[in-house]
Amino acid sequence: MEALNNIFTAINGVVWGPLMLILLLGVGIYLQAGLKIMPIRKLGTGFKLMWAGRESKDDSKDGEVSPFNALMTALSATIGTGNIAGVATAIALGGPGAVFWMWITALVGMATKFAEAVLAVRYRETDSTGNHIGGPMFYIKNGLGRKWLWLGGAFAFFGAVAAFGIGNTVQSNSVADALDSSFGVPPWVTGLVLMLLSAAVILGGIKRIAKVAGKLVPIMGIAYIIAGVVALIANADQIIPAFGKIFYYAFNPHAAMGGFAGAAVMAAIRFGVARGIFSNEAGLGSAPIAHAAAQTKNPVRQGLIAMLGTFIDTIVVCSITALVILTSPIWEEGVQGATLTAQSFSHALAGTSGDSIVAIALAVFAFTTILGWSFYGEKCFQFLFGTRSIMLYRILFVLAVPVGAMANLGIIWLMADTFNAMMAIPNLIALALLSPVVFKLTRDYFDGKDILPGEDLGHDKS
Repeated sequence: MEALNNIFTAINGVVWGPLMLILLLGVGIYLQAGLKIMPIRKLGTGFKLMWAGRESKDDSKDGEVSPFNALMTALSATIGTGNIAGVATAIALGGPGAVFWMWITALVGMATKFAEAVLAVRYRETDSTGNHIGGPMFYIKNGLGRKWLWLGGAFAFFGAVAAFGIGNTVQSNSVADALDSSFGVPPWVTGLVLMLLSAAVILGGIKRIAKVAGKLVPIMGIAYIIAGVVALIANADQIIPAFGKIFYYAFNPHAAMGGFAGAAVMAAIRFGVARGIFSNEAGLGSAPIAHAAAQTKNPVRQGLIAMLGTFIDTIVVCSITALVILTSPIWEEGVQGATLTAQSFSHALAGTSGDSIVAIALAVFAFTTILGWSFYGEKCFQFLFGTRSIMLYRILFVLAVPVGAMANLGIIWLMADTFNAMMAIPNLIALALLSPVVFKLTRDYFDGKDILPGEDLGHDKS
């Protein structure tokens, strides 16, 4: 076990190292430049399309879920522990300046998420049951040609394995730990309840997952934002100084003070970028699997909706967490993770338990993450082993939930984090090579030409 741990530690240091972060940011900047910062300029258009997409106006044969519910399914997997514990870790290790670099990562990542969804809809297929399936493995296969099929297979393998870790056992473990410490609920009880709830949704497939996500994600997101806003009102006099710290320490080293060990500018960049990507998953290739099931005929329209996932996750939800932390003095005392967020809420909301707020938020966020990632893993597994393998994967996925709640996840955390990063490599290669398709589809859309999936774009697939 120690040898396995050492191997994955070494691999993890590479796949989540500076080169990977540069690659993720580099591809995002390239796409943002090629799109002439359209994702930022058309943010309002994206929200209008999202609202209009609550009920699809397209032919239902062109997808299984509404464009809105496709976004909610993607958000169900991204809004999770990263928004609570991840932001706190970034600040604890990188200082307030890390928040600025999280924002930059999100603005760049909007272009990445847009491109992923455009390609997912453009190159999706219909399986033997009549359902639409897509994602990086399919836009690699159908966009780059058969000679690149191995790359799509690599993504599907990494995705199927990562789903059991970062999207399942790690999430149930976080919930069990939070509920045990805050309310004294035994981990086995949490695991059993989570398993039953997950089974009730996951075994029903994408339509049921999307239906639950479409209701639960907006409710949980708005409730958490309201709690954060109330905390910020209580600390109103510290909001402007908090923004000052974010912008100042993004470019200046933060000296050690109190229990805070201090942070160099490179630490702010590293932890800000890494936690931002961990939270919004732009570039990892997970979200386009959900968007491929959207009821839409136009890839660009879904791309405009998809890019909102990065904006909502990081610019909105993560910023709420960051500001609650930075408007309290707790972050300077050396506290990290979800505990830092909980104590910051407690400090702002005198007489209210921050542990309870964070525990409940973690529980709901983690549950929806399990739902979203079950679909991602299932589609990766289906790509490798065919449609008949779907129910087997769903059952195994559900059975893994209580195991995660009761197990010591040291090595599983490490393996999941490693495979999660390795998903990004095939996806980023495909995004770079297929970027001309994204740029052409986008130009044609805004020029009034609705190029639909299946039409020839003149891209060489040989």
